[in-house]
Amino acid sequence: MPFGEFIPPGFSWFLRLASIPMSSFSRGPEMQAPLAVAGQHVAVNICYEDAFGEEIIRALPQAGILANLSNTAWFGRSLAQPQHLQIARMRAVETGRPMLRATNTGMTAVIAADGSIQAVLPPFTQGVLKAEVYARQGMTPYARYGNFVFLLLAGLCLLASQLPRRRQAAPVRP
Repeated sequence: MPFGEFIPPGFSWFLRLASIPMSSFSRGPEMQAPLAVAGQHVAVNICYEDAFGEEIIRALPQAGILANLSNTAWFGRSLAQPQHLQIARMRAVETGRPMLRATNTGMTAVIAADGSIQAVLPPFTQGVLKAEVYARQGMTPYARYGNFVFLLLAGLCLLASQLPRRRQAAPVRP
């Protein structure tokens, strides 16, 4: 999480003073190996980490399945629940991998590699979601190049917008 689990340098004194037992945590390595589960490699991300496609593709091509674990209770009955599911669907399409989502309050789902929802539990219900999931291999263009192509195209558009334009002379009216 870019904000929620980050304590800026110099603020650990406050956590110790408040007796908050997380004042000594530190960042893990950027390259996290996929987990081995039942003979498959699973790239696990937590909460809104799946909003950052560049981070998800770090586990590829080894990982054949993506998994997202989220505590979404603090969103309540807002649009954030289905929006987070849409984000997960986009990551599945970008990577060509199925995505498993397990949440405590809503939008627990199995998403196919094409982004379609194979199975989903209704929000704010307890239950068990069963589905067959098959690992996928290969690399999509996004998985291979990340945001580079998009950023290159955006940069070229900006550059093109700055080129001088020729003005056409207005027709002379008699």
